[in-house]
Amino acid sequence: MSELHPQSRAVALGLWVLTGTRDESEKDAGISHFVEHLVFKGTKTRSAFQIAKALESLGGELNAYTTREYTCYHAIVLKDHWKKGLEILCDLVANMEISREDFVVEKSVILQEIAMGEDNLEELIYDIYFEKTLGKSPLAKPILGEEKSISAMTLKQIHSYYRERYSGSNIILSAAGCVDHQELADGLQEFLASKKKRRFKKTRRRPGHKAIRAVVEKEAEQLHLLVGLPCSSFRDKYRFEAFVVNTLLGGGMTSKLYQSIREKRGLVYTIYSSLNTFEDFGIINIYAACEPKNMKAVIRSLVSEIRRVRKTGVTENELEMFKTQVIGGILLGSDDIENRMTSVGVNEMVFEKYKPVEAIVEEIKEVTVKSVNEFMERYLNLQDAGWLLMGGQASKFEQYLKELKL
Repeated sequence: MSELHPQSRAVALGLWVLTGTRDESEKDAGISHFVEHLVFKGTKTRSAFQIAKALESLGGELNAYTTREYTCYHAIVLKDHWKKGLEILCDLVANMEISREDFVVEKSVILQEIAMGEDNLEELIYDIYFEKTLGKSPLAKPILGEEKSISAMTLKQIHSYYRERYSGSNIILSAAGCVDHQELADGLQEFLASKKKRRFKKTRRRPGHKAIRAVVEKEAEQLHLLVGLPCSSFRDKYRFEAFVVNTLLGGGMTSKLYQSIREKRGLVYTIYSSLNTFEDFGIINIYAACEPKNMKAVIRSLVSEIRRVRKTGVTENELEMFKTQVIGGILLGSDDIENRMTSVGVNEMVFEKYKPVEAIVEEIKEVTVKSVNEFMERYLNLQDAGWLLMGGQASKFEQYLKELKL
């Protein structure tokens, strides 16, 4: 799937492998991310240095990332070099070839990455939250995997996973920029024609969400709070209402929580909400960090604000402001061809069709006061919320969380 931007000097390309953390078994935990690292160590035709040099020497960029539902290999190049960019991406997903030495070295790198993650509490709290609230679902597992699973992983596991998942209909291409769609299709056929057409059958199940009240003691100056409210998925009819409500709650400096908790009361430096959406499940998370002495006041204010918003609903003027904020962000982002490549790819994965920016904007415009209030009535229910506190004095708040009348 591609989107033409004839005025652009560049082309952004993405090869998406439709497998991620939620498709891993217990013993394979972290393997999607591990493979993402390893493909850059070498292919049948290129060394690690040659992979890096191939596009950088042309002024281009090459990178990758892993999520809970997919892995994306992406490149941005000048329009005259789009075919080289596509060739490199196809080489990565079709021709990985690594030595045992490279495997051992990269395993060490990932174990260090996992250890480093323990020091970043703002990121760590999300992994712990998912583990505690989503139970046995693979979605609960951290993307990096765990020390135990990575340490035990074998080269045979890696090769088996790569052969099975990196093939056939499990790979899609998205592109945006100054490039012809048919030429892209021809190039993809040229570079991946010899790839065996295995079909990997996903067995994804929608996770349940536990309304936890938990604390994690961790040495830190501040207390970190993460609240989660299960909400609509990518395919839910309320998916655009979720974007608007997320913006209303904590999407910027005009949001309800930022204004009431930071601006008016000065209880925190950082507070925001984020929308974590999957093909069949979603969570609105609210994050705040503050001095321990302020945490009870932060929790009381947060509870009060969510209850007030849910009870009074949104006004027409508020809705228009937050819709405009969402639409503005989408339109500004659409000037970036890498953003458009990503959007084209995600829509192909989720809906199996192309959605132009204009169509998405029109869908957001159709969001009404009634539909937003229905969303909030359905999803902003604090009885369903999960609460996680982490920090140096977290245990002092354990009883307080239990006593919350939610």
